[in-house]
Amino acid sequence: MYALIYDDPDQKKTLKKVISVHKSRNDAEQALYRRREDLHRPILECHTRIVWVDRAVSAGEKLMAKDFADWKKGEKIPVGELYSDED
Repeated sequence: MYALIYDDPDQKKTLKKVISVHKSRNDAEQALYRRREDLHRPILECHTRIVWVDRAVSAGEKLMAKDFADWKKGEKIPVGELYSDED
């Protein structure tokens, strides 16, 4: 399942709080944009990201980095996500 997590910019905080859970990446992306609108901030300033979790989770739960991945296994990754924009 896909989850929106609060990705705290403080590197010392390794646990990531689950904000919401979704059955599809599309639903998670819609939730991310709604969150951006609710916070009246650009997405980068929301400190929120979409992750794949290979087990049942619920909002409010905390995850460690080993519990999630940026992409579901076998999911087609957009070309723009494969390469860094930096030189």
